[in-house]
Amino acid sequence: MAEVLLMEDDTDFRSQFRKGLEDAGHEVVEVSDGKEGMVKFRDRQPDMVITDIVMDNGEGTGVLLEIREVAPQVPVITISGNVMYLSSSRRLGAAKALLKHFRMTELLDSVESALAA
Repeated sequence: MAEVLLMEDDTDFRSQFRKGLEDAGHEVVEVSDGKEGMVKFRDRQPDMVITDIVMDNGEGTGVLLEIREVAPQVPVITISGNVMYLSSSRRLGAAKALLKHFRMTELLDSVESALAA
C-alpha cells in the first residue's frame, strides 16, 4: 500500500489514526507537529500526508502550503475540529478535508480516493 506521513498533536487521535491506517495495510510515519513533519517529509518522501490544522510548532496550513510548493503531486488530507480551517485548506489545495470526529471508514475512503486521483 502507501507510506503515509501522519502529523497530529493529540496522542490519542494519532494512535487511533495510525492503527486504522496500518490495519488497512499502509505504512505510517507519525509526528506530533508540523516542523518535525516537514523534516520527515523531506527525508522520506511519503506517498501521502495527513495533517491536523492546529498544532504547536508548525501548523497544518503552513505544512500544506510547503508541500504544495515542493511536491505538488503528493496528496494532503487535512483534519480539524473547526470547519472554517477545513474550507480554507481545501482552497489551498488539500485533497480532502475531514472534520473531527470522523469515522475511520471515512478516513480510509479519503486516503484511497486521494491516492487514486
